[in-house]
Amino acid sequence: MPIKKELLEILCCPVTKEPVEMLAADKLVQLNDLVAKGKVKTVDGKPVETKIVEALITTDGKTIYRIDDDIPVMLVDMGIPTDQIADW
Repeated sequence: MPIKKELLEILCCPVTKEPVEMLAADKLVQLNDLVAKGKVKTVDGKPVETKIVEALITTDGKTIYRIDDDIPVMLVDMGIPTDQIADW
């Protein structure tokens, strides 16, 4: 279930305050391919081990935040830096 527009309008990165938007489907596929290969880590250096069903990305394209059970996980340590993903 997609995030309501009203919620999306008020969410932002907890560090930079950069607005967020839904991660595009093609980017989500690319991200999950890397997750399956064990090549994705969170901000705190922990490997991302589970498939990401939905995610938000900051509008500057630097950080991804997963959505679990329709709840955005906007915790700094659980953010996924995009600098570890080639061609982003």
